[in-house]
Amino acid sequence: MSKSSQLVEPKSRLFTVRFVVSLLLMVLGIAWLVFYYSQVRGNPLAFPPVEGSPKALADLGRWNYAIGFGAFMLGLVVGAHPSTPLGRGRGVVVGMLACFLIGLLWICTYYVFSNDLSDLWVFNDLGQWNLVVGIGFMAVGFSFATKWE
Repeated sequence: MSKSSQLVEPKSRLFTVRFVVSLLLMVLGIAWLVFYYSQVRGNPLAFPPVEGSPKALADLGRWNYAIGFGAFMLGLVVGAHPSTPLGRGRGVVVGMLACFLIGLLWICTYYVFSNDLSDLWVFNDLGQWNLVVGIGFMAVGFSFATKWE
């Protein structure tokens, strides 16, 4: 067997079950965050504060952010497997660097605008928990780093 034939990796399918699940989790997380912020949250700045609906989701409060960001980041971690495009080749480096940069930008944005977060969506509700979100993105970046060869 020649060396050139050993270096060529076999073609793998693009849409594996794991990749579809990871995409679904990421889309579900983003959709949850958007739905909560735009519909369920209500208007806490109104006097008296306007309650959101549906009541079951409004009662969860900030846990909605944990669910949304958790689903999104879980989708990224699931996508870091070698059977997905993000888990092999250049995808690992792109995913790792993207997560590190998003986390860094999230924390820097929070610190720059921490005096008045009222105009920044999502940031204004999370307060100090913005640091957890930024560090969470960096932790997901480390899950990509473990797959880097």
